[in-house]
Amino acid sequence: MADVGGARRRYTSPGPVDLDPAENLASVLWRIRDKVPDRPMVAVRTGDGFEDWSARRFVDTVEQLALGLMAAGIGPGDRVALFSATRVEFTLVDYAIWAAGAVSVPLYETSSAEQVAWILADSGARLLICEDQTLAAVAASVADRTPDCERTYVIADAGLEVLAALGADRAADDLLGRAAITDGRSIATIVYTSGTTGRPKGCVLTHGNLLWDATQVTEAGREFFFAGQRTLLFLPLAHIFARVIQISCIRVGVTLGYSTGLAHLVDEMGLLRPHFLLAVPRVFEKVINGARQRAEADGKVRIFDAAMSIAERSSRERAQGRVAPSVRAAHAVFDRLVYAKLRAALGGRVGFAISGGAALGERLGHLFNGIGVTVLEGYGLTETSAGATINRPRAQRIGSVGKPLPGASVRIADDGEIEIAGPHVFQGYLGDPVATAEVMSADGWFRSGDLGRLDAEGYLFITGRKKELIVTAAGKNVAPTALEDPLRAHPLVSQAMVVGDGRPFVAALITLDAESLPGWAAARDRSVSSLVEMARDPEVVAAIQEAVDAANAFVSRAESIRAFRILPQDFVVGTELSQKMSLRRHVIVERFAQEIEELYASPSPSRPRGATSAS
Repeated sequence: MADVGGARRRYTSPGPVDLDPAENLASVLWRIRDKVPDRPMVAVRTGDGFEDWSARRFVDTVEQLALGLMAAGIGPGDRVALFSATRVEFTLVDYAIWAAGAVSVPLYETSSAEQVAWILADSGARLLICEDQTLAAVAASVADRTPDCERTYVIADAGLEVLAALGADRAADDLLGRAAITDGRSIATIVYTSGTTGRPKGCVLTHGNLLWDATQVTEAGREFFFAGQRTLLFLPLAHIFARVIQISCIRVGVTLGYSTGLAHLVDEMGLLRPHFLLAVPRVFEKVINGARQRAEADGKVRIFDAAMSIAERSSRERAQGRVAPSVRAAHAVFDRLVYAKLRAALGGRVGFAISGGAALGERLGHLFNGIGVTVLEGYGLTETSAGATINRPRAQRIGSVGKPLPGASVRIADDGEIEIAGPHVFQGYLGDPVATAEVMSADGWFRSGDLGRLDAEGYLFITGRKKELIVTAAGKNVAPTALEDPLRAHPLVSQAMVVGDGRPFVAALITLDAESLPGWAAARDRSVSSLVEMARDPEVVAAIQEAVDAANAFVSRAESIRAFRILPQDFVVGTELSQKMSLRRHVIVERFAQEIEELYASPSPSRPRGATSAS
């Protein structure tokens, strides 16, 4: 596969960190406890602050839970399901399962009864640990379809204390036998992908897969992945992205704090004062939109918008090697007036952030870079143990998803599909050799389903999703994200989905951001009514039309959005959105089929036009 026209068709990053094949995910815990027993390992919200747990306390608790699992009859390779939101107990149980030589099966707390039934049955989980009685009731409702699951422990009802007590008579040395037979080849977890169609597929990942990926991630980010740093975790640990960050932090000594929910995120960043963050693009959008809303309420929106323009321009000019003196001067002024306040809202110490799960976009990358927070965009899938590529602090190309992890390889197939190889590639889909064969090439490369290109230096740029590429009736190929990302940048827009496959023109479904509407309305001396009414409001429609016009500036006329519909409700995680907040397009198309048909009921308009939703 030859390089073409200054671009590469294949790139392998040098310098991987080697691993001992006998190592497993839990091995590091005992070394940390022996060497630095008092090092803060995790931080848990208690009252008006965060309480640090020492390595000794953390590892001792993992050990007790692992012995409890063994006493409960969990043997090597047995599946243990974990049905919980992100909290310290998730990490404790995860490591206890690995220490006992078993396999963890995470479930999102938003999973439906049908999803729970399928995952528990398909994985053959023998034991279930639930966060609370609400989730336990979901599992109980499908108990007749999950006969392998023998016991359930509820965290909120002292279930972990009960589990630990089961192993109280066992000696810690009992874990040595499990450690001796658990190595890099052993299965560590089965993570079910949300998928776009059909039932979720169980991705089988080994200790070696996860260890290798986490080790190379920390190597790529060694400027901030080191002992003494702190980070705040708020993404779902059932997702592989947060899971690998969890492993990376535990291994190198970053104190891992646990947020109690997005509603408390701003306050908790101020309490924990993290050095770096990991988030999905929508979180970064909300930081900017929330700040703009406050500026608008204070009558300072023009200053804020000017500051954002200078931040983006400064970053873009720095990337080109020269910043105009006028831009430098304006940036210095806005740093005191605006940027310092934004950094303070993130806790005051955040220098880096890792973005994954969806496309960040150049605008957001340059905005945060100009503000003084370097957002390192990465790319990966559950099948690649999360990280496949990442931008490095000293090797960043905004707009790209970086270079492959050290020792990993990326190549571009003849049809533009991104293919990935390396020790982080999964073992296959549980019990589904046909599906596995569909995504693995004959020479062992994983076919991602995404489209992309490599530049001359090995940076990967995502250009679309192979199955999501829209082909209009006129034969024009349209990448939806090229329009959706700019649309979501508008403060009033929560989500946007472009449609038009086989249709005469491109259109869009748009939802409103309920958090931004009050500030927008207050600045216009108006009150906010229901989302149904706001979706019909002429001023709102006009504002969304401006957002559509701005998005259309990024594409050709043939690719532009010619009509849109404002929906009277937002998309919901677990229904229209996946857990990483990406669009579940097939669900949206089915649920809003009538609205889509109405967009195409009239002849193709001569210019973009808006439409409100029927109630």
